[in-house]
Amino acid sequence: MTTILTDLIQALSTGELRVIDLTQPLGEQTPVIGLPDIFAQSPGFSRETISRYDDAGPMWYWNVLHLGEHTGTHFDAPVHWTTGKDLSNNTCDTLPVEQFIGPACVIDVSHESKSNHDFLLTAEHILAWEEINGKIPAKSWLLLRTDWSKRQGADEFLNLSEDGPHNPGFDPSASKLLAEERDVLGVGVETVGTDAGQAGALDPPFPSHNIMHGAGKFGLASLCNLDQLPPTGSIVIAAPLKIVDGSGSPLRVLAIAPHL
Repeated sequence: MTTILTDLIQALSTGELRVIDLTQPLGEQTPVIGLPDIFAQSPGFSRETISRYDDAGPMWYWNVLHLGEHTGTHFDAPVHWTTGKDLSNNTCDTLPVEQFIGPACVIDVSHESKSNHDFLLTAEHILAWEEINGKIPAKSWLLLRTDWSKRQGADEFLNLSEDGPHNPGFDPSASKLLAEERDVLGVGVETVGTDAGQAGALDPPFPSHNIMHGAGKFGLASLCNLDQLPPTGSIVIAAPLKIVDGSGSPLRVLAIAPHL
């Protein structure tokens, strides 16, 4: 074991492996998902300065932060959705920490998502990817590359129309395959949430939340830099804050990957 860790440190120091930040900056301009007006809304990020090298604190700087658990690059725990509310160890403070680290399988649908903002990844797409890259191993992260994180500004990122948001996501068949037949840790996306913008009209509605969280799986939203990862061969570390009874958490998602 010591040799394995020593080899890892050596590979990082020589540049054979590199650390890639998959996290969007978190600030006042961070887009937040919007719900129909009949539902309660998650607030955007805001902060209040406690002191900044002034009379309130002459030698230190710190802030009070206000934000919803699911703001910016964030983690969805199973308890976030009604289908996962009765599972054991389903909150941010009770999840086994070994489940935050796993190999990453990256499916690139950036071309499809550019031409079709409502693109849905199906089970057939996953099986076709596996024909080339091998079967998705259990306890891995499935990351959906859409290049959505490259869209500029909140309007372009959220992509709202009169009938609601439009962004790519998962078909129910894909969520069922990943949760029930591949036993992944969870899924990660570049969009504001793990479901497609029009996922409320699918059967079941919001399948990535409904199916994945019901199976005890996790979600990672608002990722970036997925274009720097190979289809296989990288490791993702995604550990939420240990919030008591937390349904989710902003987090720093890191990948260890070879140079492409």
